[in-house]
Amino acid sequence: MKTLTHTTNDPATKNDPILIKKKELAKRLSVSPHTIDAWVQRREIPCIKVTPRLYLYEVEAVMDAIRKKYGTNAA
Repeated sequence: MKTLTHTTNDPATKNDPILIKKKELAKRLSVSPHTIDAWVQRREIPCIKVTPRLYLYEVEAVMDAIRKKYGTNAA
């Protein structure tokens, strides 16, 4: 089975936001998925509601929200 990868030299795609699922975001931030749910419910971090059960998160927007709320340079 061959895996296809998408590569492009289009400069517009270099600045596209990186969207990830809740589980990956939780892992990156070293918190539980339940914490991500709580932050979304309290509107502390932004998310994109794709379907009623699927939310996507823009990494940089979430990091900016965390930095703003906690006044830190979070990783």
